[in-house]
This record gives sequence, structure tokens and C-alpha cells, in this order.
Amino acid sequence: MKYKKYVARGVLFSLLLGAAVLSSPAFAAAGEVNLYSSRQPFLMQPLLAAFTKKTGIKVNMAYLEKGMLERLKAEGRNSPADLILVSDIGNLHNHDKAGLLQPVSSATLSTNIPPQYRHPAGHWFGLTVRARVIYASKTRVKPGEVTTYEDLADPKMKGRVCIRSGKHVYNISLLASIIVAKGADAATQWASGVKANLARKPQGNDRAQVKAVYEGECDVAVGNTYYMGKMATNQKDPIQKDWAKSVNIIFPNQNDRGTHVNVSGAGVVKNAKNKANAIRLIEFLSGTAAQKIYAEMNFEYPVKAGVPLHPIVAAWGDFKADKAFLSKIATARTQATKLVDLVNFNN
Repeated sequence: MKYKKYVARGVLFSLLLGAAVLSSPAFAAAGEVNLYSSRQPFLMQPLLAAFTKKTGIKVNMAYLEKGMLERLKAEGRNSPADLILVSDIGNLHNHDKAGLLQPVSSATLSTNIPPQYRHPAGHWFGLTVRARVIYASKTRVKPGEVTTYEDLADPKMKGRVCIRSGKHVYNISLLASIIVAKGADAATQWASGVKANLARKPQGNDRAQVKAVYEGECDVAVGNTYYMGKMATNQKDPIQKDWAKSVNIIFPNQNDRGTHVNVSGAGVVKNAKNKANAIRLIEFLSGTAAQKIYAEMNFEYPVKAGVPLHPIVAAWGDFKADKAFLSKIATARTQATKLVDLVNFNN
């Protein structure tokens, strides 16, 4: 799907007709809600349009690819934002740790969202799920050769592993999940072992890792599931379809703790002027209609049980997810970041 890439900072716009500029504390209106989102406009537009159609509440959205936390801090009590929507538990946790979010109590959210995917006090709520999986070459990795995250650190994989920066939020959360599951010492050994097995210096995004497998630079790589769907259906850059065809998806650790999963999610801003409308929007996004749109457009797993998967996602098969609470994993992220530096992972 073609869409314009918007400038991250300072660009305020609405995805719906007649949007107001979010620049003044006097903006509050009974029929509006103001969203800061790091999720791209092409994904949010149909979701927000459906919400407005159902409720009559207009959504004014600011797309902030970077710098959301710093912006909210600078705006303080005068921030126009009512809620945020970001990817990765790390970003949700950082906003909460900075005191930028407030608790929400909602029976609808408690029903729709499993407890491991929401803050225990209601400071944030996961809305979509993605798994951190292993992409394995169809021709160079034997069946059963790699089945766990721990296998990536096994000497048999020396020179065969690709991964993006160890300090990227996706990998910090993965390492934090290992800390929660096995302790800091085991996580340190794992990071050291993976580093020893790298085919190249950590670099690129998740798609670049699959490309490296396709080109024979490595045999296995680590990435989020939804990228496979994006590559397999990429009409703009068809070579990515070949990248996707060259690998199998392996859901790690199916015989023990399960595969690490993460979320995109939302939280109500501490000084929200339209709190009730913000809660209604999060509730809508957790409901069946919105969850189906998420699943169809971005190849993500619905956080609400019973919502159909995209056929491509369904074809990957069922898997056992790590049941560790993401709120607990989030608290281990600082330690995970230190371990990345300790083992000098990126160098």
C-alpha cells in the first residue's frame, strides 16, 4: 500500500475531516480526543475512522515517529495529548516511568486484554501482539537444528547468526525476558554466546536480517513476525517476497517457557483533558472490530481472544507464547541494556 511518510516532529494533522490543530490547552471538546501516535498513519486511519463513525468522537492525531516522550515532558500540563499509542513494552514503560501516564480502570479493557499484556495498575494496555522469532534458511538449517533462543548461543551456530543492534528496543525486551526467565547470569552468557556466533556486526532492521539470510550472509536471524507478512505481500519492492520465501519461521522454546512476545499499546496521558474519550478509544481499539482491522492490515496477532488471524499469519501455525507479565519484563530492561554494554555486543 502506498502512503506518504510524514515528518516525525512537529507535524500535527487529523486523519479525519475537520481536525483541530493541537496547540493550545483551550482545545478540549466533549466530542474530541487527541492522540500522539508513533504508529503510522496508514495503519491508524481506518481504525480511527471506524471509531468516529461508531461514537461520533473526532480523533486528532499527531504522528510522532520519534521524540514523543521528550515532547510530552516539555509540554507538561499544557500538553494537548489525551493518550499515546506506541510500539514495544519498552516505550510504554518509559512513558510510565517518566510519570506521563495515569491509571485507568475499565471492565471492558480487563475483559478484552489478558493481564500479562496490561499494566497491573492500568497505566498502559497492550493492543496488538507480535512474536520475536527465529528466521531460518530453508536450505541451510536442518529441521530441529534450531528450536530455542538458547540455540543461537550454541557454538554450532558460530558465524551463522544475524541480528539488529543489541540496543534496539525489540532486542532489549527479548534479553529482559531471558533475565526474567533464567536470571542475569544466564542472560549474560546468552548475549555473549550470540555475539560469538554473529556472521556480521549487528546492523539494519528486522527485514535486513532476512535479506542477509537470503543472500547467504548468515543462516538464521531474529525478527518480529509481522515483518514476514509485510515482505511476503510487498508489491512496491517485490524482491522482498523472495527474501520471505527463503526462510522458515521458528517459534522458539515451544517445549518450555514459550516464545517471547511484545505489544503495541496505549496509555492515557496524566494531564488528559478528554480522559473519558481517551478511555473510549482504547476500549474500542481492544474490541473485536478494531482488532480485526489490526490483524488484516499489519499481520499482527490480536490481543483479544477469538479474533480471526490474517490467513498469512494463520498459516504460520499456532504457538505457545511466554506467559511472563510484560510489566515484569519491562522492569528488567535497564539491566538488559547494561548487559548489552557489558558484553560489548554491538562491537
